[in-house]
Amino acid sequence: TKTTIVNFAVKEVGLEAQLLGIVVRRERLDLEEQKDNLVRKIAADQRKLVELEDEILRLLNAAEGSLLDDEVLVETLQTSKVTSQEISEQLEISEETEYKIDLAREGYRPCAQRASILFF
Repeated sequence: TKTTIVNFAVKEVGLEAQLLGIVVRRERLDLEEQKDNLVRKIAADQRKLVELEDEILRLLNAAEGSLLDDEVLVETLQTSKVTSQEISEQLEISEETEYKIDLAREGYRPCAQRASILFF
């Protein structure tokens, strides 16, 4: 037999963050949707960077002889460099936008704080 223990303890800070999302979604749906989309985009971009790194490492590991003679490896490195620069630029822009959205969300924090205090 196998037993799984689930901790249902709620911390005030965690509840406050969840309530902040609920309040903002209720008051400013566009803001919360934009935040959700940005978080997904940032995660996808970071995952793509990791995949590029893994592909380069795989090709380096499989390479035999001179690395410069391996056309697939050289082409992949060039493509990866361009893609990596584009993704890095997009990540910077996304993080700046996320910061601005978080600043706008902070206006609703007092409501979330009061609600979490009522719970406890």
